[in-house]
Amino acid sequence: MRTFSRWLLAAAMVFAGISHLFWARKEFQAQVPDFAVERTGLDKDAVVVASGVVEVMFGAALVALPGSRRRVGALLAFFFAAIFPGNVEQFTRGRDGFGLDTDAKRLVRLFFQPLLVCWAWWCTRDGR
Repeated sequence: MRTFSRWLLAAAMVFAGISHLFWARKEFQAQVPDFAVERTGLDKDAVVVASGVVEVMFGAALVALPGSRRRVGALLAFFFAAIFPGNVEQFTRGRDGFGLDTDAKRLVRLFFQPLLVCWAWWCTRDGR
């Protein structure tokens, strides 16, 4: 079950990363917090592109580096936690994106990020 879950997460990461690079770039910009732009000097599009590349790399690493599975899972869990402020800012500033066009929908979205953290952690552990 963990192996299937890890492969599913890998596919989801590659898909999400590619969508950052192509068809969903504008939608993802709604999730880029203003402080990320201010502190990095990058515009929102550059942040989206960079995060898309990172997501593709994580997806590939989940499959291609079985000996580093635990480390990749921990880094991916950290990545999911690190991008959470973008989801919070999308909620607090009322930014629409991906059909999250009400405060209620944006609030519900916040509860999914911890599930992603847990998924990345769980599917890269041995189960012992």
